[in-house]
Order: sequence, then structure tokens, then C-alpha cells
Amino acid sequence: MAHVAPGAAASGSHAGSDEQRRKVANRLKRAQGQLAAVIAAVESGGDCRAVITQLAAVSSAIDRAGFAVVAGALTDCLATQEEGGPSDGPTVDELEKLFLSLA
Repeated sequence: MAHVAPGAAASGSHAGSDEQRRKVANRLKRAQGQLAAVIAAVESGGDCRAVITQLAAVSSAIDRAGFAVVAGALTDCLATQEEGGPSDGPTVDELEKLFLSLA
């Protein structure tokens, strides 16, 4: 997978509408904050139950963001196909592989 700078769109790929991208970015920022809390808890010798609970929340937030990105790409792909236009985005097979990589 190609590295994409923050705020830049990957060439030939779609991450959904502006609203969808904003929601995904917000989820990831929330996960980033949760991860910072996990790191602080580990560094300070926090309770293992709290650390695991926070890690599960971070993992879930990242998974949901990934699923939202795949869903947005699938929606874009299907819309392009229905319009009869050329699709420069991922194929259905590629989207399936992306989805399965999150599972």
C-alpha cells in the first residue's frame, strides 16, 4: 500500500465523500487520543484491566475506520460502474482483499 501524506488523496483511489473522509479522520484522531492514554497508562504502571480495555477500544476504533474507508471505496466503485465511466479505483477483488485484511 502506498504511503499518503496527511490531507492528500492517493492517486487513483477514493476514500468516499468529503463527509465520509471527515468522519474517518475524526475516528482516527479519537483512536490516536485513546492510544496516547494507553501509552501513558503503561508508562505509569496502570492497571492491566484498564490498559486492555483501552487497547480494545483503540483497536475497535481503528477497525471501524478501516471498514468505513473500504465501504466508501466500494460505494465509489459501484457508482462509477453504474455511470458507465472508467474506474481508476480499486477493483471489487482488491476491495475484498482490503476488507479481509481488516478482519
